[in-house]
Amino acid sequence: MIVKLNNWHGICSLGLAIAAIETAPLFAQTANFGKLTLSAGFSPNTGIVSGNTGGSYSLSTIANRDRDDNFCIGYSDPTPDHIMELQTDFSQLKLQVNSNGNQTSLLIQAPDGVIYCGDNLDRPEDTTVEDSNWKAGIYRIWVGSVQSGVRFNYTLSVQE
Repeated sequence: MIVKLNNWHGICSLGLAIAAIETAPLFAQTANFGKLTLSAGFSPNTGIVSGNTGGSYSLSTIANRDRDDNFCIGYSDPTPDHIMELQTDFSQLKLQVNSNGNQTSLLIQAPDGVIYCGDNLDRPEDTTVEDSNWKAGIYRIWVGSVQSGVRFNYTLSVQE
């Protein structure tokens, strides 16, 4: 099929349509271990998922630093470990990895592309990311290990 476009706007529209089709799988990405769907006043049991670290994909490939200039470190899989859907805005959230004190990292990509990172390199507690003004939408979450290919079982909990 040959399509003849007579104006620049038609060419641009066609190019954007092709780009949207080519990138569609990126937005339809699934999670390795599970999805959280949270609305205001969610129960503590609703905000818990589990999985295991591992992989050799450097999380710094997604982002070198987060919005607060923290380094994003660790290794995981290219696919997010968890998808978190916030059905409403939250004034405050805390995401915490419990891996029995192993060295883990956490990278969260907000719907608007903002990145949050955390690790526990300088403390014995597990990795935590805590912030305010979480907007409704889809968040992609990677839980990594500080060393490539190292596997730890973990639980990820979300608290208001």
